[in-house]
Amino acid sequence: MGGPIGVFDSGVGGLSVWREIVRQLPEEDTLYVADQAHIPYGPRPLEEIRGYAEGITRFLLSQGAKVIVVACNTASGAALTHLRQTFPTVPFVGMEPAVKPAVEHTQRGIVGVIATPATLQGELFRRLVERYAGQVQVLTQTCPGLVELVEAGELHSERTRQALQGFLQPMLSAGIDQLVLGCTHYPFLSETIAEVAGPGVQLIDPAPAVARQVARILDARGLRRQAGQAARHTFCTSGNPQALAHQAQRLVGYTGEIKALIWDEAQRSLQFKA
Repeated sequence: MGGPIGVFDSGVGGLSVWREIVRQLPEEDTLYVADQAHIPYGPRPLEEIRGYAEGITRFLLSQGAKVIVVACNTASGAALTHLRQTFPTVPFVGMEPAVKPAVEHTQRGIVGVIATPATLQGELFRRLVERYAGQVQVLTQTCPGLVELVEAGELHSERTRQALQGFLQPMLSAGIDQLVLGCTHYPFLSETIAEVAGPGVQLIDPAPAVARQVARILDARGLRRQAGQAARHTFCTSGNPQALAHQAQRLVGYTGEIKALIWDEAQRSLQFKA
């Protein structure tokens, strides 16, 4: 029933969430927006990120989105509260670093979180640690350049492996046994991260929990489509459509059309490119 599930990120990281939504809700239409004109969000001022998130939301609503997934940890931390205040009737699902399950599953009492600076410095992350960490030690690490490596398709390259070794070694030396992937780009590096971290460290990807929350919202509002219906998936980007086509096929097997978007500053929204 209703329109598509709207999903957005600054780039292809949100495809790790989109993939899980499609797996759990195969009958649902989706509309994915990659704001690649402004990637990465991580180093940008919070107010700027809020403006982009609001403009993308206006576009998704203009296309009939019935629920909007902010499939970006940085945008969720910077803009989710603002979006809910600005669009009070719209159901939003955001990302948050999975501190709670990491704390619940640790055997050593030491967990690690890798994320962007905006996520780790945000109020949301601080509240999560205060609420759930208790006596568990939560170590954090920013990973500059890692988003760009994923966007470039360097999932298994030696450059990526060396970068991860540099980022993870301090936490591994400290004895973490849980590692929270606090950016939606990072699950695409899971194989390489697992090789670097070793078998004693469990990786935690929040995407399955996000998809379950989307399903709960659809059920609560009577918006879920009937099982067996054919789903339509639409991908859009404010960047280069050919580049996103290549990325989406490689990362999640999507081979459909990629539509080009441009920013309309007057409307404070994205629009289809003429």
